Amino acid sequence: MGRRLMGGVEQLTRYLELLNRDPLLAPVKGVFAAQEIKPQARVLAQDRGIDCLVVDYAVLKGTDDPTQRLF
Repeated sequence: MGRRLMGGVEQLTRYLELLNRDPLLAPVKGVFAAQEIKPQARVLAQDRGIDCLVVDYAVLKGTDDPTQRLF
């Protein structure tokens, strides 16, 4: 899984570089969001100025049942 997340950081970096070439869009900042972010991917993203955010997809989709949580 770590390799895929590293690839995600690489892909986001390429997108940001492309978007920042357009003076009408620049400056563009990226956020790397995933259910789990491995330490290596987090370090790579942060080194490139990309923020990291761990998200719960069930909550985002609205399928999370808050009554089934302990906290």
